[in-house]
Amino acid sequence: MNERRHEMTATLWQARADEAQRMLEERYWNPSIRMYNIQSPCPNGECNTIFHYWWMAHAVEALTDGLERTGDPRYAQRLSELYDGLLTRNGGVWPNPLYDDMEWMAIGWLRAHRATGEARYKEAALLLWADIQTGWNDHMGGGIAWQKSQLDYKNTPANAPAAILAARLYEAFGDPADLAWAEKIYRWLRQSLVDPETGFVWDGMNRQQDGVIDKDWKFTYCQGVYIGAAVELYRLTGESQYKRDAEQTWRAALAELTREPDRLFPAEGTGDGGLFKGILARYGGHLALLPDADSDAAEVLYANAQALWQASGEGATLFGGAWDEQPAGEVELSTQLSGVILLEAAALLEGR
Repeated sequence: MNERRHEMTATLWQARADEAQRMLEERYWNPSIRMYNIQSPCPNGECNTIFHYWWMAHAVEALTDGLERTGDPRYAQRLSELYDGLLTRNGGVWPNPLYDDMEWMAIGWLRAHRATGEARYKEAALLLWADIQTGWNDHMGGGIAWQKSQLDYKNTPANAPAAILAARLYEAFGDPADLAWAEKIYRWLRQSLVDPETGFVWDGMNRQQDGVIDKDWKFTYCQGVYIGAAVELYRLTGESQYKRDAEQTWRAALAELTREPDRLFPAEGTGDGGLFKGILARYGGHLALLPDADSDAAEVLYANAQALWQASGEGATLFGGAWDEQPAGEVELSTQLSGVILLEAAALLEGR
């Protein structure tokens, strides 16, 4: 009976991830620009007044999630079209003024390369990585700057994804210099922007050229990317400190940012904030996949995914900024992608 019950439920979250991907396609894909509309509804594409480069990077990852999970060639085709659309929209080049944005795009195309073997995706990732490395400087004792016009402002969003990227480049291509970069960036971040008592990750420092750490900026995003960097380095090196760091920050994130007793991730506003908790869901899922992790990450992610699914009307079209509330009016792509990422994380955990 237990085996039969497992058979009946084994594809539950995979089916829900399929539905989320289908709605992303139906409600957001715009073939005329070969990109996603930045909100839905968006009659005649009129909403696309801003190019959200880093949102589109997460769309690359969401498509790669679907491709890796299902092997469906439709995801590979859409990745190819999105690549062309993004490159056209960005003026025929990949670099961007924001280091964190470039890191997300490089992470996305590196994953897409590994899933498809497409050489141009690898080339994009390596080109971006070369540019990203120029953001490291000695202001604030090291770290990669947030943007090219403000080289003395250092934050978690510009450093933790860079550590993830460098670690994955090492895993993919074996260059020891990339592992050294990942360890150097992580070490600076841990020493500079992580509460040594709790493991909670602060957002940034010296934003106003005063050396101050923005400890009041408490985002799921920062916890997620730090956990992700720690998990990547633990997988590569086997050093237990990285796993302990990830577990401690996960506990701190739950204690500081979720509500009792359901431990739902918070709504963090519109715009970029709509993506934040999807990032925590992705990398919390990676923590849960470690066979020796001391974490309740899988349980928490399933609870969040169930709340999202029920609030959406059991697979109705769109996901809200609050995962336990049905959205009203327009829904931004950032918010929708967070929901897709969460359901893909649940599907990945289901397939363990």
